[in-house]
Amino acid sequence: MWTLLKIASLLTLGYVLVAAWVYGSQRRMLYHPSRALTATPSDIDLKYTVVHLTNRLGTDVHGWWLPCDGARLTLLFCHGNGGNISHRLESLRLFHALGLSVLIFDYSGYGLSGGRPSEEATRADARAAWDWLTGKAGAKPQSVVLFGRSLGGAVAAGLAGELAREGVEPAGIILESTFTSVPDMGAYLYPWLPVRRLVKDRYNATSDLAGLRLPALFGHSPDDDVVPYALGRSLYEVYSGPKTFQTMRGGHNGGYLDMGQAYSDGLDRFLSTLEPLP
Repeated sequence: MWTLLKIASLLTLGYVLVAAWVYGSQRRMLYHPSRALTATPSDIDLKYTVVHLTNRLGTDVHGWWLPCDGARLTLLFCHGNGGNISHRLESLRLFHALGLSVLIFDYSGYGLSGGRPSEEATRADARAAWDWLTGKAGAKPQSVVLFGRSLGGAVAAGLAGELAREGVEPAGIILESTFTSVPDMGAYLYPWLPVRRLVKDRYNATSDLAGLRLPALFGHSPDDDVVPYALGRSLYEVYSGPKTFQTMRGGHNGGYLDMGQAYSDGLDRFLSTLEPLP
């Protein structure tokens, strides 16, 4: 009996230590920023302007503005949880070819942006980008499409929800390889831990999108090796606004490239539904 109690105590202690480690290191697990910029849009022959913003927390936020002559729409690009804006040149090339002006920015703690990443910070960063775009850049809200990939999809969803509460409605939203919430992701990865009670940054995209009527394009690959396809599909199914689902293929980080023209065609079809009438 004593031996069994001792084993049980050790197992309990180990469980508590693992849970404590997950709680203490969760932001290092969620955010993977890179500080050094490895390239700029000029390396792929795209004209751009460096943008410096200040979010509501007082943090300096760095971004790039890539205007497109005769742009059909403007895209606000919220990237994923790794690297920085210099690792998104292929996407910028693709969006430019689709006739989009693009504002891409780095979250706090990423690239040349100050501060540290957190849900509060990324939400403030996205709002600062929106305010610059619809203020200094002069873009009309109804001409702006919110785009988020992976974690960026949750950031874009949060921005859409915030704007809706203010009565502001962008042209639409594109959520690619996005999850329903961080607690859902954590429960999938660590089903044996009380993740839902441990999570600090929740990024509840399902809640943020509730009640919205924005035209939305959801994209996800069944082969996604990071964000389960089931979570992306669930986010699509619970959305109550006008929506389209694009089944992607390939892994989490490169699926949009693996798809080639089919990916661009899917975006083009959706964007065509958002363009104002002549």
